[in-house]
Amino acid sequence: MKEQLFNNTTTDLFQSAFTLLKELIAIPSFSKAEDKTADCIQQFLEDFGVPTHRAMNNVWAFNQFYDETKPTILLNSHHDTVKPNAGYTLNPFEPIEKDGKLYGLGSNDAGGALVSLIATFLHFWDKPNLKYNIVLAATAEEEISGVDGVESIYNELGTIDFAIVGEPTEMNLAIAEKGLLVLDCVAKGTSSHAAHPNPDNAILNAIQDINWFNNYKFEKVSDLLGEIKMTVTIINSGSQHNVVPDCCQFTVDVRTTEQYTNTEVFTIIKENVQSEVTARSLRLNSSSIPLTHPFVQAGLQLGRTYYGSPTSSDQAVIPCPSLKMGPGLSTRSHSSDEFIYVDEIKEAIEIYKNVLTQIL
Repeated sequence: MKEQLFNNTTTDLFQSAFTLLKELIAIPSFSKAEDKTADCIQQFLEDFGVPTHRAMNNVWAFNQFYDETKPTILLNSHHDTVKPNAGYTLNPFEPIEKDGKLYGLGSNDAGGALVSLIATFLHFWDKPNLKYNIVLAATAEEEISGVDGVESIYNELGTIDFAIVGEPTEMNLAIAEKGLLVLDCVAKGTSSHAAHPNPDNAILNAIQDINWFNNYKFEKVSDLLGEIKMTVTIINSGSQHNVVPDCCQFTVDVRTTEQYTNTEVFTIIKENVQSEVTARSLRLNSSSIPLTHPFVQAGLQLGRTYYGSPTSSDQAVIPCPSLKMGPGLSTRSHSSDEFIYVDEIKEAIEIYKNVLTQIL
């Protein structure tokens, strides 16, 4: 067993977390294939004497003095990554430290947040008489909104009163985030020879609905998240130049707000377009937490700011009050030669500790 670090300084916690992050970068962990990073995280915790639990590629642990009569805080982040894009000039699986940055796939999204939360959990793990329990969950399939991630183990974590979801927010408080609704649409028409008149062209029928998606404004607008955003992202139709198509398929990415459930948005859309519309999932709803929540207030007192996030995360499937908070910058996620600043991780551990100390 390694020497325990739970009562040591942020620097000690940082060094262990930073080493772990380098190890995770070096292990490919695409969604649904995160078993090796799950092994690494599980071994890291057990080396410090922390008993762990595991289901598929999800790893979780409870604080040493867990008490079912107390409320519980969940510290959650994911260890899966997207695949590296073609613009990489560095080896995405080689952790390269240079000019105050750590390069590597998953360093920013969301390895930095994950290891910072793990370090924070270790700091509080053996503290007696806390007002809250703390549960750590390093989970899978976030990048594909998969069903075998955090929601698959949520009921194993006990009753959760509040969750911190580790995503790159520059350690500010993302107290709301947009939900996600992906729609597969099919516009129908009548097939014919292109040389003859045909008013029922599936492509032209699709264009009418696409224009609706582009121009429609939902009545209710969120103070934090603004308007619901609908974007046509894929279109496919036709077989050859001289045949009028009888089918045009297109996909719409819909970013919802807390003003509507995904089911309500889906109903409004179906009432307004002629195309057949199928939702891939209705479960990724928008989420928010009140400004009055004790954790939010503690963060604000330490000088953090709050905002509404346009991107989705595992918050969408965590059915309790939650917010996103973590080191790194969201716009670096999924980019070529992804990186996180080394000092961002050190700062994150200190901020997590200080905010939680105020309420624990």
